[in-house]
Amino acid sequence: MHRLLLSQTTSVTRPLLVPLKHLSFRSYASASASAPGGRPVHDFTKILIANRGEIACRVMRTARAKGVKTVAVYSEADKNSLHVAMADEARLIGPPPAKESYLLGERIIQVAKETGAQAIHPGYGFLSENAEFAQQVEKSGLTFIGPPASAIRAMGSKSASKDIMIDAKVPTIPGYHGEDQTIATLQKEADKMGYPVIIKAVLGGGGKGMKIVERTEDLEEQVSSAIREAQSSFGDSRVLIEKYLRHPRHVEVQVFGDKHGNYVYLFERDCSVQRRHQKVIEEAPAPGLSQELREKLGNTAVAAARAVGYVGAGTVEFIMDQDGTFYFMEMNTRLQVEHPITEMVTGQDLVDWQLQVAAGHALPKQQKDLKLNGHSFEARIY
Repeated sequence: MHRLLLSQTTSVTRPLLVPLKHLSFRSYASASASAPGGRPVHDFTKILIANRGEIACRVMRTARAKGVKTVAVYSEADKNSLHVAMADEARLIGPPPAKESYLLGERIIQVAKETGAQAIHPGYGFLSENAEFAQQVEKSGLTFIGPPASAIRAMGSKSASKDIMIDAKVPTIPGYHGEDQTIATLQKEADKMGYPVIIKAVLGGGGKGMKIVERTEDLEEQVSSAIREAQSSFGDSRVLIEKYLRHPRHVEVQVFGDKHGNYVYLFERDCSVQRRHQKVIEEAPAPGLSQELREKLGNTAVAAARAVGYVGAGTVEFIMDQDGTFYFMEMNTRLQVEHPITEMVTGQDLVDWQLQVAAGHALPKQQKDLKLNGHSFEARIY
């Protein structure tokens, strides 16, 4: 048996780099001038990347291969960073703290307009899942290379998204996500579903505000702790309670939608190896799945995306029991850190797909055209 040893230090993510020569993408020079139904297509000649580091460089590599010019933004601390050197243009937007630079949506939009960029790619992190920013970008006359603000809002709340999924007949794990947040109600609901249960922040992520409760007598203390963490981390104290699966798998599905109502899934990634609810190893495809289960997962993920009118790259996360039963957890409304391993096993450039879809093109491939080839892993170093 092989063992992966990780040092417990500051988290550093080093995504795998996929050589573009191994990926399939369409040059804008040969792209059509209209999409299905006669809808106009407005291909980009210049985009701004509202991010830094590896993801900014990743977007630039595809943009350069397609003949699209790029604009980088940077804080004073990043003036010598690789993404600044790689871009066709770079603009300083503020001092090192993110809240004074990379989180300044209005300033970033201003730079995009000053430099003649037609669209903004948010990368991941920072403003990538900020519905207000996505809306501001569109209102300014630019294109947000991501989902509509309405989809970001719908999937940004764990409780609201579960209501949507229930209506869409997407399986959700048994639990309580109601508005009554009194201890008495939370205790009653937890006792009803049986222990163990897990408490989550309604607007949570990254394991913050997450507590596992084994006994009814421990619930009140853990709820109070979760509420404090939720308020501190997300500015919202609401929590939800779900039945806790003791030995689950964490399997996520890469989905894509376009502006013409087309959807596909690009198969799944297994993210079950975690440390403190943070992913450590991602694997594509997930091992041990039958073809029937793989298709069921993919089709369910597409149903989730369709339910919110999703456009662009998204990831639908499921928790899977040992018998193969799976339940919706959440949807990440952006390109994931681990997207390169999906690119490796499908041969598709997902950033290119993002650019094409944002410009108004139909999806480059139909579901029947997508095939798995090989196996890939990504490791996060802690």
